[in-house]
Amino acid sequence: MLKVLYLINHAGKAGTERYVYSLMEKLHNKKIKAALAYNEEGLLVERVKALGIETHQINMRNPFDIKAIFNLSSLCKKLQIDLIHTQYLRENYIAMQSRLLNPKVKVMYTSHFIMRNNGVTRMFNRLLTPLEANIISVCNKGKEMMIRNGVTGKKINVIFNGVDPNFWGDPVPSTIRKEFNIGEDVFILLCASRFAHDKGHDFLINAIAELKKMTRKEFRCILANDGPLLEDRKKQALELGLEKDIIFTGFRKDVKNLIYGSDLYINSSEHEALSFAIIEMLASGLPVIATDMGGNGDIINPETNCGILVKYNDAKGLAEAILKVMNDPQLQKTLRENAIKAIQEKFNLDNMVLETYNLYRSSCGLE
Repeated sequence: MLKVLYLINHAGKAGTERYVYSLMEKLHNKKIKAALAYNEEGLLVERVKALGIETHQINMRNPFDIKAIFNLSSLCKKLQIDLIHTQYLRENYIAMQSRLLNPKVKVMYTSHFIMRNNGVTRMFNRLLTPLEANIISVCNKGKEMMIRNGVTGKKINVIFNGVDPNFWGDPVPSTIRKEFNIGEDVFILLCASRFAHDKGHDFLINAIAELKKMTRKEFRCILANDGPLLEDRKKQALELGLEKDIIFTGFRKDVKNLIYGSDLYINSSEHEALSFAIIEMLASGLPVIATDMGGNGDIINPETNCGILVKYNDAKGLAEAILKVMNDPQLQKTLRENAIKAIQEKFNLDNMVLETYNLYRSSCGLE
């Protein structure tokens, strides 16, 4: 049984942490013996401990932290780790450098972002990539960007994120219409992104203002999450006179309750790799309108026909797309059916886990 150490900088509650948790939950004590090492503690640590998996904290101040390199090497020797699976550039660099002390351990990296590196980072990518066994990109544009960033293309494998269609496709009775006093005939839009600069909430709120000018049909937009820009977006909504049209819920754990009470999901992000939120919505049969950014085109395209892509920061264009779905029940039905099909065929958690495990084996020379 392979021993795999999952190494992550911040063990919080975002999509990357969901990715790590899904792999551990599916593989631990079945195909691998898992452990978690992290720099900054968060919700992921608590969830992993609940699975009976041991966790270790390693301070990682920067990608070339000598003490962290030695501590990681020592931990891998102690736990007899076969492979380190990293998630961000900082810990990936540290893990690759730790191989100079402990070359038996293999390193595999998953890139969750599409980001242009500066010249210095591209140089180190070229220098350190030979220490990497394999690399995963969660979308095709991510692979293209990594190659431009100096990473060896032949080591990059595209494995789409996946979710459990049985879990997300199992409906729950929603209480949100009662909770927020929303009538049965009101069309409900949902966005559950964290309020951060790249999530485009200002663009979405501007689109809601445009939508209000275009239709007399009653609707509500639920913005569910927290984050540093939450108060700014509340102020924006108030200034645009949307205090009755937009509902800010704060952070919610009852995501399925929100999904099964909604009619349409909106992703307004400026940057995306392959969004867990989008594929969770689709797995629940909820149609999606998303920005044509990053890996969103891997999910929503003419082949899957499970949603609509719009240009980022085109408020009028987003409003028109929302109105199109609102006014066409048959389109809603088609998108719902195709959404479920797309998850089952392309973004299934079991497929993601199996492909990743096979890459673990390949990285360790077991094929």
